[in-house]
Amino acid sequence: MKISVSEVAPIKAAKSVLPVVAAIAESLPEQPLALTRARAFAEPLLSCETLDTGENTLSHADAVAVILKGIGGSDAMQAACYLVYTCAYLNKPQEVITKAFGENFAALALETTKLVRVQTQARQAKAAKAAKATVATDTPAAQQAAAVQTENVRKMLLAFSRDLRVVMLRLASRLQTLRFFAATKLPVPDGIAAESLQVFAPLANRLGIWEIKWEMEDLAFRFLEPDTYKEVARLIDKKRIAREATVEGMRSQLEQNLRANGMHAKVSGRPKHIYSIVKKMRGKSLDFEKVYDLRALRILVASVPECYGALSWVHDHYTPISEEFDDYIAKPKVNGYQSLHTVVRDDAGLAIEIQIRTQAMHDHAENGVAAHWAYKEAGAKGYAGVSATGSYDAKIAVLRQLLAWERDLSGVQPENLLDDRIYVLTPDAAIVELPQGATAVDFAYTVHTDLGHRCRGARVDGAMVPLNTPLKNGQTVEISAAKEGGPSRDWLNTELGYLASHRARTKVRAWFNALALNETIAKGRETVEKLLQREGKTAVKLDDLAVQLGFTNASALFEDVGKDEFSLRSIEQVLRPPEAPQLDTNAPLMRKPRSGDNPTKGGLLVVGVDSLMTQMAKCCKPAPPDAICGFVTRGKGVSVHRKDCSNLKEMVAKNGERLIEVEWGVAQAVSGSVYPVDVAVQAHDRQGLLRDISEVFTKEKMNVIGVQTQSIKGTAWMTFTVEVSDSGRLHKVLGLVAELPGVNSARRK
Repeated sequence: MKISVSEVAPIKAAKSVLPVVAAIAESLPEQPLALTRARAFAEPLLSCETLDTGENTLSHADAVAVILKGIGGSDAMQAACYLVYTCAYLNKPQEVITKAFGENFAALALETTKLVRVQTQARQAKAAKAAKATVATDTPAAQQAAAVQTENVRKMLLAFSRDLRVVMLRLASRLQTLRFFAATKLPVPDGIAAESLQVFAPLANRLGIWEIKWEMEDLAFRFLEPDTYKEVARLIDKKRIAREATVEGMRSQLEQNLRANGMHAKVSGRPKHIYSIVKKMRGKSLDFEKVYDLRALRILVASVPECYGALSWVHDHYTPISEEFDDYIAKPKVNGYQSLHTVVRDDAGLAIEIQIRTQAMHDHAENGVAAHWAYKEAGAKGYAGVSATGSYDAKIAVLRQLLAWERDLSGVQPENLLDDRIYVLTPDAAIVELPQGATAVDFAYTVHTDLGHRCRGARVDGAMVPLNTPLKNGQTVEISAAKEGGPSRDWLNTELGYLASHRARTKVRAWFNALALNETIAKGRETVEKLLQREGKTAVKLDDLAVQLGFTNASALFEDVGKDEFSLRSIEQVLRPPEAPQLDTNAPLMRKPRSGDNPTKGGLLVVGVDSLMTQMAKCCKPAPPDAICGFVTRGKGVSVHRKDCSNLKEMVAKNGERLIEVEWGVAQAVSGSVYPVDVAVQAHDRQGLLRDISEVFTKEKMNVIGVQTQSIKGTAWMTFTVEVSDSGRLHKVLGLVAELPGVNSARRK
């Protein structure tokens, strides 16, 4: 009967198993969690069963125990691997294993079994999605989504259970699965090889379990790209055993010679593996001949002077490749990594990479911020092309002590180093990372903001639960959502416990802030539209009016009006052009000035009328040598406008007969008169912006007589009133202002 260990449902009656368990427990002598007791317990349950891979279950458990022993696992750790596989064949595994071996072993076995089930479920769901997919899976968005999912699986392996020894059992089990397919030459099920290469091997690397890492990488790559694997294997001139022997010979000789020269050197080395070679060739676009570190040695010495002494000796006795030397001791990497790297050729002309460092440098490289996995999996900055994102990097130094924890199996549970995160599943088996204590509402907002807003209920492992129920590792969460609507204000009440994640709380607050903003804008729009109706200006375009008032758009204007932060009087002044006096029908006819006429006091000539009172229009503030026109007002003489003034065009359309020609007189060119001009500046709001702009005007000897400024959503809208004698110079000054950091535009109003 073929049974998957991922199935935790009981398949045998309790009454048929318990007597066997009782007999085993009674027949074996009392001893603390012995390996022999665990195997004897598992043998009658597993000997005739097979895994879903086709491998005999007991044989698989035996092989996993051997792998664990090879990497330093104790008898207790090896014993646990047998109990894991018995869970699928026990009606009440927790009760039975607890009775025979204790609660600690029962928890370990059940957590590992549960993790296997979740991984299998996620892998099957991913394969089903890929089979149904109608869009390309090699798009940047698809690749990013796959990378996120892969990283979540990695994290889940570390954070899924209370006992991180679960990870050790899973790594050893996966390596044995790959060995089984390699030995039997059976086709590898979809997803197992890719998951091994992308998840399990990097995890072994992070934990410093090099033996599992390199073998798992080579086996998985062999299944995924058999042709490339065979080609690289062919290019390697020696088989692995021969390469290892060559490296060992050089290692031994180098260590003896260095010690003979008075250096306390320890030399270690291992050859590059096929997957590492391919990864470097692809990442750096190298031909096979350019991969110099197919063989590598590392020299550990006592001090920095001995590092350079060892380097000198190596370069004296081997031929160095000059372009392949790096001194990271004199110039450490940004992450603090220090070492000497050189590539030399041995007597046979073969290249070998040598790293030289002190023990302290080595400890820092292995356990500090420059740990081997950190710079080998540096993503875009490294050559491996593997993302190393994750918030638990700082805890790796502690995780490296994992192998020492199994001795405490019968005592206190190891500390849960990833107690701040949990991992749950969507109905499609996608893994979602959440903070400890997160609820279904947190889950909904993590999946999608809109789903969070419309969340109204939740099912956890198929059962309805209150929305403020804390979730646990491995649970499957399904959200019931309304077609439309928003969050509840109760969710922001910390005492009710609806939200544990900062992200979800931010999304809820943003929704209510947006709701309040919409209400404010609606209030402001209503106020402005009523004003336009009173003024008979309903045809005015609202966006144009807003820009004229210094806003980016009508909504920004409505927001400030709705908050009572912008005076309606300012709008009225724009809507009401200056009134002009009625023309006196008995007034003298306009005439051309005589050549002897003196210019007016203000430096203006009104063509056809002598000494007529003039004033500069405040709406456009003309200054010489602007092209100007006059408009005869009622009781205030001639209002002088720039010819491109929008207010002038509107007044002329209604009373064109009041237009009069004016021009700058000679006096204005020699009298030193100055004229106020408005300048509009739009910029990203920052500290010191007003000071920097004012300094430009000061250096250009332009007096600033007025400043208005407001900041809307990070954008500063500023109006400067400056005195100029010639508006032509203003163009140069505005160019200098526009070059200031953060300034988007500077123009004359």
